[in-house]
Amino acid sequence: MKSSLETIAARVGTEPDLESRALSPSIQMATTYARDESGNHSAGFVYSRLDNPTRQKLELALAELEGGAKALAFSSGMAAVNAIFQSLKPGDRILLPHDIYYGVRSLATDHFGSWGLIVDTVNMADLGQVKQALKVPTQLVWIETPSNPQLSITDIQAISDEARKVGASVVVDNTWSTPLITRPFEFGAHVVMHSITKYFGGHSDVLGGALIFAEEDAWCAKVQAIQQKAGAVLDPFSCWLTMRGIRSMAVRLERQCQSALILAEFLAGHSAIEHVHYPGLLSDPGHEIASRQMNMFGGMLSIRIKGTAEQAKRLANNLHYFANATSLGGTESLIEHRASIEGPDSKTPDNLLRISVGLESVEDLMKDLKNGLKKI
Repeated sequence: MKSSLETIAARVGTEPDLESRALSPSIQMATTYARDESGNHSAGFVYSRLDNPTRQKLELALAELEGGAKALAFSSGMAAVNAIFQSLKPGDRILLPHDIYYGVRSLATDHFGSWGLIVDTVNMADLGQVKQALKVPTQLVWIETPSNPQLSITDIQAISDEARKVGASVVVDNTWSTPLITRPFEFGAHVVMHSITKYFGGHSDVLGGALIFAEEDAWCAKVQAIQQKAGAVLDPFSCWLTMRGIRSMAVRLERQCQSALILAEFLAGHSAIEHVHYPGLLSDPGHEIASRQMNMFGGMLSIRIKGTAEQAKRLANNLHYFANATSLGGTESLIEHRASIEGPDSKTPDNLLRISVGLESVEDLMKDLKNGLKKI
């Protein structure tokens, strides 16, 4: 029987344990595994840096959810990104979007520049610019949609088609959408990346990352070898926490998306707001593409206030239900001034605040924002 994604997510790790019949997966904390009488590791496990039963359960679930062939669980989202960049050769070129999580841009330019990687950026919402950029030999196109923090929407299919014409691979950061909202492999992506700290974990208590490959090919094997030799693997307890989070992800995400749209529409009509970045708004420049490639419009939005950076920070500090904190995807609502977090080289407007919508009553969140905006 073919199951829906919601059913697959709700049942992650719930197969009855063979010994106890427990419906919650056990946590295999062992670092090493005994050989059998013939001297072989007949159960398939040798050392936990290489593989672990709990991590294997999570990786199988992630591959199934994304519709990929192979998943690798890392100690953080940035460890996953690092492994992808490490798999490239000196002289290879990466194409990044202008608006992107600053940690990825910093890792690529500040650290892998000395590795010999060539890094260029482009407005990935503009297909013409991408086509022009791909006239220069390129090995990797990195897509982030919606982008962080200005929620620019990239047409994954169009970019993937152009990348394949020149032999470039496409990696999609699907952290903000999850496979419940966007299905990158169905639009031509080669690899999907996640910070599973966010919506997969869902409770702000696990740090982890993942790469899912469309094909279990030579590139996949190379990245797995980097992961295993360098040791940036997700620990068993974090794997267990992530599986626990995935089981409630569908209902959490639906509520967060519904509330985000309500808040975006409210804020778009507020006199103190200069602009709302949210693809669910009919006025958003990415709305048409988002409607085609997203099942919902996400639980994240950003706002630009009519005011200074100091006024934006004041709003972030004076809200009751929104914690002024970094991260996203948890049950609690968060807000932060991104330019301050990103530092002096930030490309983010000074008056922008990024909002992660939690599970609180949307009426309470709206009142909180309304009261806070009166005080800036």
